[in-house]
Amino acid sequence: MLPPELGGDMKRREFITLIGGAAAWPFGANAEQVGATVIGFLNSASPELFEDRLRAFREGLAKNGVVEGQDVKIEYRWADGKYDRLPALASELVHHQVAVIVATGGTPSVLAAKSATTAIPIVFTGGFDPIQVGLVVSMNRPGGNLTGVVTLAEELGPKLLELLHEVVPSATDLAALLNPNYRGADVLSKDLLVAAHDLGLRLHLLNASSDREVETAFASLAELGVGGLVIGNDPFFFSQSKKLASLAVRYAVPTIYNGREFCAAGGLMSYGGSFTDAYRIAGIYTARILKGERPAELPVQQSTKVDLIINLGAAKILGLTMPPTLLARADEVIE
Repeated sequence: MLPPELGGDMKRREFITLIGGAAAWPFGANAEQVGATVIGFLNSASPELFEDRLRAFREGLAKNGVVEGQDVKIEYRWADGKYDRLPALASELVHHQVAVIVATGGTPSVLAAKSATTAIPIVFTGGFDPIQVGLVVSMNRPGGNLTGVVTLAEELGPKLLELLHEVVPSATDLAALLNPNYRGADVLSKDLLVAAHDLGLRLHLLNASSDREVETAFASLAELGVGGLVIGNDPFFFSQSKKLASLAVRYAVPTIYNGREFCAAGGLMSYGGSFTDAYRIAGIYTARILKGERPAELPVQQSTKVDLIINLGAAKILGLTMPPTLLARADEVIE
């Protein structure tokens, strides 16, 4: 279900309060045990853009008394947008006998971790329905070895299209760039087509799952007469944030994505869930599991916090005047 219209209250929405309390940490605080516990961190994308999210994850751990390098070691595994690498990376973490696997970066990493083990606890983050994906049997009582935090992402496709239309109201043709290899791309494409029809727009669906295909998709925009571009929710595109922002400027196409990293790299707009909050709570859950709580009994947390980011520098380069009403609703304006 789509979130309500943007407004001041949305800027201050927070996560559902975590259930308090934790069992005593079985590892204690003895010096000889320092470094004995290992957390596995699995991600579909690349580490370059994850500094803020990793900081938030470590903050979540520390909030429950777990410090990387002091109480635990973290083994990081990054797929760099190559989803076929994830099963092997997940197996590596299982072979490493990690205490918990933190699976981030969307459904590919979570499904790889789930397939690799039914015994090791898994904490996930992502913008998907964990029941529909088959990760848990219930949001309140997951029932297996997985729990985590979900943000609004896949549901926001139509809203991204509406916001882009607000910026370029005279454009009759818009495009959406999707990764056909990403689970949820089919649903997103259908939602976008319905939204475009309701807005009286023609929507061109473009597919890309490699660097070369991304270049080809952007090169086709002028020929299609496209006045704006929506980039779909996908870890591969996230890892390409800098390149996507650069291509949007090179081809002079107003573009919107669902992550702040796109705007920080020079992109025009982003609208999506707060991933830093999700990673912070994932850190809290990881620490609670290390202290003895069972993922089957830790409710999946759901975020309704959504951030609208606008880059005025990018707007100037594109020759756009951003609507004052849109600027007033933005959570952050990058000058």
